[in-house]
Amino acid sequence: MEIKLKELSIYDGTDIFAMIKEIGPGENGFINGGYRICYDEFKSYLEGHFELSRGMNLSSRYVPQTIYWLYINDRPVGIGKLRHHLNDRLKEVGGHIGYTIRPSERRKGYGNILLKELLKEAKKSGVNKVFITCIKGNMPSRKIIERNNGKLQDIFHGICRYWINIDRQRET
Repeated sequence: MEIKLKELSIYDGTDIFAMIKEIGPGENGFINGGYRICYDEFKSYLEGHFELSRGMNLSSRYVPQTIYWLYINDRPVGIGKLRHHLNDRLKEVGGHIGYTIRPSERRKGYGNILLKELLKEAKKSGVNKVFITCIKGNMPSRKIIERNNGKLQDIFHGICRYWINIDRQRET
């Protein structure tokens, strides 16, 4: 199996567009704002997220965030979001990392691979302790987080809040 994590590029093509559409609006706390766009708007969508990753044109509610695509055998199967730091809202819900796997590729272990790869990127960017959340009833995500050394801090309004110390990250 060939695994690649690629940062969003303004040159991404129809394979990424198709994945975004398949994922839909998002679920379990993951928000996919691209599911409503038509292909003619796709380049603007990519440019906007590229700027967001560089901290350009941010509203006060947002922090810089880099989007990554997980490719398995040259097919995009998932989306990961890595927030460069946390604001007050993200310290409660959201955290440093959000991710999802396209529905047609779930239950294959790709969520675990995606989180593992995102943790590597977090470490490269200087984030050594990652805050990550998921809905209490989302057992697949809870297992993925715990498999990646996530330690439950608490459950806050139905949201599980975890910390992952990357310096102590074990191979999964």
